[in-house]
Amino acid sequence: MKGRIMDKKDIGSFNYEELKEEIVKMGEKPFRSRQIYEWLHVKLADDFGGMTNLPKQFRERLKEEYEIAGIKMIERQISKEDPTEKFLFGLTDGNMIESVLMRYTYGNSVCISSQAGCRMGCRFCASAIGGLKRNLTVSEMLGQVYSIQKLAGERISNIVVMGTGEPLDNYDNFVKFVRMVSDEHGLNISQRNITASTCGIVPNMRRLAEEGLQITLALSLHGANQEKRARLMPVARQYELTDVLAECDHYFQTTGRRITFEYSLVEGVNDQPDDIRELTDILKKRNCHLNLIPVNPVKEREYRKPDRESALAFKNKLEKNGINVTIRRERGSDIDGACGQLRRRYAGETGCKQGETDEDICND
Repeated sequence: MKGRIMDKKDIGSFNYEELKEEIVKMGEKPFRSRQIYEWLHVKLADDFGGMTNLPKQFRERLKEEYEIAGIKMIERQISKEDPTEKFLFGLTDGNMIESVLMRYTYGNSVCISSQAGCRMGCRFCASAIGGLKRNLTVSEMLGQVYSIQKLAGERISNIVVMGTGEPLDNYDNFVKFVRMVSDEHGLNISQRNITASTCGIVPNMRRLAEEGLQITLALSLHGANQEKRARLMPVARQYELTDVLAECDHYFQTTGRRITFEYSLVEGVNDQPDDIRELTDILKKRNCHLNLIPVNPVKEREYRKPDRESALAFKNKLEKNGINVTIRRERGSDIDGACGQLRRRYAGETGCKQGETDEDICND
């Protein structure tokens, strides 16, 4: 995988203490780092020229040695059915990513991507088609939140890292992103308002539990036994379901944060009576929540969602078995509803081979 080639340092990926060290190394007073950090992470500035409380000569030096690695909006789709918007962003190397804004009565939530492409290979997901291009930098993850907040003109209060990519496959950048977006010197979004979805990367689930964070972890379950899960999610062949569930238990015991299990309902595949029984066996004794997600059809895949009546029947039977379960409310179905669809459609329309030029929609 080719990384980004940059002569300048990515100043937006420095946390508060790292930025202070950088500025002192430049021979400047430490308070300058506080000013710059506020411009970048509170005022959401995207150029040094506008940092008017910095001396002009210092701004010129910053411009020479550092870059604010921005993302550029390529397309913005606004749903006519509900208060949801979907964004296609271009990165400086030509790759593209998607993000989603969802407005709720309790606040605005954004779903962001953690990678350009994905190598997890889930059979029902458009994002996995074409594989992984590269990890996103910390500033590119922050940039999705910042760009949407500026475009919407409204504060973002909740973040779900459930867009394209596997956050625990980009572990260090993901953890740093969480710390920075929740930093009191920045947007100061509560970690309890941040949710990240993982396919179950066992070693990094263990690491995450020990980080001292208070985010919600959502496990992409999708199959109630090892064989079915591995058929739907090739990454599951590397990690036994029993080991994944053990790490979920460890995360809950260590952080006190209840696990959410994500379960994409696929007609005729994982919506059968045996699946209800096996899900009940797995979840009944756990303090958790099950989120049923009728799968978004992807034209390159053969999987289909069950009808509403069948999905409700599946949910009701689980509830009768004592499972805390909801069906995720479908939002944005009129704006390229499946994660990766807008990105793929744009690449096709422009004649690009995806990745060369350049969550399901997160309806939480």
